[in-house]
Amino acid sequence: MMTPKLTSKQPTLIMIALILVTLLLNACATSPTGRRQILLFPESQMAQMGIAAYQQTKDNTPISKDSHSNSYINCITNAITPKVDADTEWEVTVFDSEQVNAFALPGGKIGVYTGLLEVATNQDQLAAVIGHEIAHVTARHGNARVSASTLTQAGLVAAQVLAGGVSQEKQQLLGLLGLGAQVGILLPYGRGQESESDILGLVYMASAGFDPRESVQLWKNMAAASSGKAPPELLSTHPSNATRIADLNKAMPDAMIIYNKARSQGEKPNCKK
Repeated sequence: MMTPKLTSKQPTLIMIALILVTLLLNACATSPTGRRQILLFPESQMAQMGIAAYQQTKDNTPISKDSHSNSYINCITNAITPKVDADTEWEVTVFDSEQVNAFALPGGKIGVYTGLLEVATNQDQLAAVIGHEIAHVTARHGNARVSASTLTQAGLVAAQVLAGGVSQEKQQLLGLLGLGAQVGILLPYGRGQESESDILGLVYMASAGFDPRESVQLWKNMAAASSGKAPPELLSTHPSNATRIADLNKAMPDAMIIYNKARSQGEKPNCKK
């Protein structure tokens, strides 16, 4: 019986496949709501990435010097963050920009653009945005996104190795990669991540005594702000639609229980816009 002869590409291919399989097996994790996700990076490294990105944004974007806006936004954020992670020292920067946007990054970094105040018209609506963005951090969505990008790039390298011929190994590797990189894997956030952040954000804002019902009005405001013109930046990666509002309403009874309990325990934020 003859032993099949290995080509020069096959050992490389097998090694790549083994590395990818090992990464996947070691990186499977469960999100706060039970979603499965791949996390390749330690949180310390993600925090370093977040801090670097935050500093770059501060270097390139005007920072608001308006004491009233800063006080208002910090009031809301300082009410929410202890309910999320009391061990993290969160930093907030208010950016002087017409962008209707906000973000939170690993490492406890939060940015809010003053343009958002035109759409989030009260403290509860702004709390819904901040809670949602913080939820992306606590659910480790940034790690999942960077991990997906890393695996995609590894797949592209492997595809170059395999170019030109059809083999069993090639089919196996393409299957491992999900048949290539053109399936939305590099989009900012997936629908599942967005839905998870909506629900976690409701819990965070309600725990701090902000009215979770205002989250529905917030997304209605977002939709109205995009009518007849380019949508707010927040909507470009956080799609607002009937399904999202329906999901928020579905989760509202549980959020109201948390809210009413928080209020009875003295959580009554009074942040003046």
